[in-house]
Amino acid sequence: MSKPFKFKQFTIHQDRTAMKVGTDGVLLGAWTSLESNPFSILDIGTGTGLIALQLAQRSHAEIIDAIEIDDDAYEQAVDNFENSPWSDRLFCYHASFDEFVHEIEDKYDLIVSNPPFYTENYKTENTQRDTARFTDALPFDELLQGVAKLLEPKGTFHTIIPHKAHNQFVALAKENHLFPYKTCHVKGNPETDYKRSLLSFSFEERENQITELIIETTRHQYTDDYIALTKDFYLKL
Repeated sequence: MSKPFKFKQFTIHQDRTAMKVGTDGVLLGAWTSLESNPFSILDIGTGTGLIALQLAQRSHAEIIDAIEIDDDAYEQAVDNFENSPWSDRLFCYHASFDEFVHEIEDKYDLIVSNPPFYTENYKTENTQRDTARFTDALPFDELLQGVAKLLEPKGTFHTIIPHKAHNQFVALAKENHLFPYKTCHVKGNPETDYKRSLLSFSFEERENQITELIIETTRHQYTDDYIALTKDFYLKL
């Protein structure tokens, strides 16, 4: 049994989901820019509901929708939403992204996704975990095409991907008229290579602000930047 993960203002139950609370999700939920003061938010592939809950804590958005295809994860996200202080603003759809894109007429001010990204050609015995982890469940091009359809003209899209996929992802985004305006390359400690890229896109071409984030100086010694970013969530920071 996976124990619930307690944050400062909400708790994530994760015993039924393949993908547990991880650094990627927390980073994206904390880093996503809310400067546009969105009225409506969409979280694609919500899993436990973590990022939607972080954005509910951080914003005044009145509509925070989430999509989850996996049965167990969907039920878990619904429970986590209902048990949070923001249950009146959170709603989860049980659907594939493809179905959702075809059926929903609404557009969103802000879209966020921590997409599945293991593109290597191996699978485990755990189908549920594979769906959560592998891009063939939601290929990058399908994700970006859907985002382009669902995003308001002045809306923003935020995601986290493997650093090695950064150039390919940005090229695919441009094909869908989405342009990066904020990029943060993330490394675990000062000695390692970049592992992730946090990206913000809009339909407007503007200067891309590029920064870097180092998580730890040594094991469990977190950098000031990482603490500043995540302290509103983690109990021990």
